Amino acid sequence: MPPVSAILQRLEESATLAMARKSRELTAAGFDVISLSLGEPDFNTPNYIKQAAIEAIEQNVSKYPPVNGFLDVREAISAKFKRDNGLFYTANQIVISTGAKQSIINVILSLVNPGDEVILLAPYWVSYREMVNIAGGNCVVVNADIERNFKVNAAEIQAAVTPKTKLIIFSSPCNPTGSVYSRSELESIAQVVLAQPDLYIISDEIYEHINFAGDHFSIASVPGMAERTVTVNGVSKAFAMTGWRIGYIGAPQWIADACTKIQGQFTSGANTIAQKATKAAVLADPTETHHMRDAFKRRRDLVVSKLKEIKGLGVNHPDGAFYLFPDVSHFLGKSVNGKTIHTAAELCTYILETVYVAVVDGEAFGAPSCIRLSYATSDELLIEAISRIKKALEQLS
Repeated sequence: MPPVSAILQRLEESATLAMARKSRELTAAGFDVISLSLGEPDFNTPNYIKQAAIEAIEQNVSKYPPVNGFLDVREAISAKFKRDNGLFYTANQIVISTGAKQSIINVILSLVNPGDEVILLAPYWVSYREMVNIAGGNCVVVNADIERNFKVNAAEIQAAVTPKTKLIIFSSPCNPTGSVYSRSELESIAQVVLAQPDLYIISDEIYEHINFAGDHFSIASVPGMAERTVTVNGVSKAFAMTGWRIGYIGAPQWIADACTKIQGQFTSGANTIAQKATKAAVLADPTETHHMRDAFKRRRDLVVSKLKEIKGLGVNHPDGAFYLFPDVSHFLGKSVNGKTIHTAAELCTYILETVYVAVVDGEAFGAPSCIRLSYATSDELLIEAISRIKKALEQLS
C-alpha cells in the first residue's frame, strides 16, 4: 500500500460523490442513467445574482479578499441573519468560506480535540462523521427511525452526553431525510446544551429556504444559545448556486476568529466574484426563492405518491430539502438471478446496474436500512426513475 497518511487511511470516500462518479462512468459508456444521487438544484442561478457577478468582474474585483470575507458581504449576511432568523451576529462574527462544507470543517477543527466526543443526530449528512474523524474526535450517534420521521428527541441526546462531549451536529431541514425540527423540539434540545458548561452545537441550516412546514426556526435564537451555537448556511441550495462555492457561519467571536485563522492557512478568502454574487442573493427578498421551493414541494408530493405504490418500501413525508429517505429493510435478504442482496449498498448497486438509476445507500448517513434519493430534477425524469426502481425491486424475491 502507498505510504499515505493515517488521516487518509481512516477517511471514507463521500458516498454521494462516489455514486455520482459511477453514474458518470456508466453514462460515458453509453447507458441511459438517471442520477438521483447528488443534492443539486436543477434550476439556474437567478439573473439578478448573475448580474451582480458580472458587475464585479467589470469593476475588477479580482484581488485577494480578506480571509473572512469582504466587509460589505459580511454586513449583508449579518442583515440576512437578523431579518430571516432573529440572530444578531456582527460582521466580525461571520466567516465566509469556499462552501458550507469548508465552513463546517473549520468549526470542527477549531473545537474538537483528539478524544472529544461529538454527537451526531442520525440520519446525518455523510461528511459530518469523516470531518470529526479528521479532527481525531469520536462520533456518538443518536438514531431516529422512519416511524418518528427521523427526528431525535432531547431526552435521547441527554442520555448520550458524557463529560467528554464537546459538540452536537445536526441539520434542519435535514439532509438526507428532509425532516424539519420544530421550534419546540429545538427549544428542548437547547436546554440539554445549556445545562452543560462546555457543549456547543453546529446547526447546519443550508436548506433553510426549502422548508414546506412554515417559518424556519434557528436554535441560536433560543435565549442563551447564541454563545453555544455556530449557525452554518450558504447559497448553494436555496439560490441554485452550487458551483459558486460559498458558505458562511455566524458564531461567537472566539470561534469566528479561530475559523479565520484556520482558513488563512488552507484557502484564504473565498472567491471574490462569488462573494459579490452572494451579497445580491442574501439581500434579496426571500420570496425570490419561493418558486423553487414550491416546485420542490410539488415534486415531493409526486415522488412520495409514486414511491408509496412500491409494496414493501417505507416512505416518510419530509417537510423540507429535496430528498426522500425510504426504508428498504423489506428488500434486504431477497435475491435475483441467484444473487442475494444483503445491504442497502448492494441494493443501490443492483438498481444502478439493472435499471440505471443512481441513488445512495443510507449506511454513510448512519441509517443502513435506507436509501437516499434526490428529487431535484424534472417531473419526467422522476416518474421514469421511480418506474425503473419499482421494476427492479419487484424482481427481488
